[in-house]
Amino acid sequence: MKSFRALSALLSYPNEELIAALPEIDAVLQAEGLLGPKRMEEIRRLLQELRQGDLYDLQERYVLLFDRSRSLSLNLFEHVHGESRDRGGAMVDLLETYRAGGFDLVGSELPDHLPVLLEYLSTRPLAEAEALLADASHILVALAERLTRRETAYAGVLSALVALVVTEPAELPEELAAVPDDDPEDLAALDAVWEEAQVTFGPDPNAGCPVSRDILARMDAPRVANPAQ
Repeated sequence: MKSFRALSALLSYPNEELIAALPEIDAVLQAEGLLGPKRMEEIRRLLQELRQGDLYDLQERYVLLFDRSRSLSLNLFEHVHGESRDRGGAMVDLLETYRAGGFDLVGSELPDHLPVLLEYLSTRPLAEAEALLADASHILVALAERLTRRETAYAGVLSALVALVVTEPAELPEELAAVPDDDPEDLAALDAVWEEAQVTFGPDPNAGCPVSRDILARMDAPRVANPAQ
């Protein structure tokens, strides 16, 4: 469903292409009706902030949230595997799942980057997409709660994803609940946390984020490994 692509775009780095695509993103979410009225109300708060905010301020806030705060990282395996060897194996498995579905990475984001996962899910049947998303439900719950505590409108996107795959109130796993909120302003602590470089699985580390580029065009044109097939 295109709704997953729309949510993917809303979680991507704000740029002029994203701002221009906001009316279409809103229209897609309304037309498909995947989200209930409460979740759409929360999403519209983010749409309004993106539409009315200064682009540089929006970009700075995004970086503070998702790039400088490890507890809010959109790389899902970061929350369960950290820098262990298991993370590499899980990453390869996910990459193979993408390729088997005719979906190939074209940028520098890791396979477990949530916007990338959501874009892949937009190419799959709804039942399959929800099942794959449910595998990460405990991480989504943790991110939704942490973003809610930060009082950021991005919490609406994560809450919407949780609502899609969690039928009963979920108890946050102990190991995730124990993770303290980090301070994105504490640069020394952040340098220590991020001192190990991440492995790049995309073919071109200079290609930029595949989610935020040409959003309007890609709403109707899924990215595939071999378009001729």
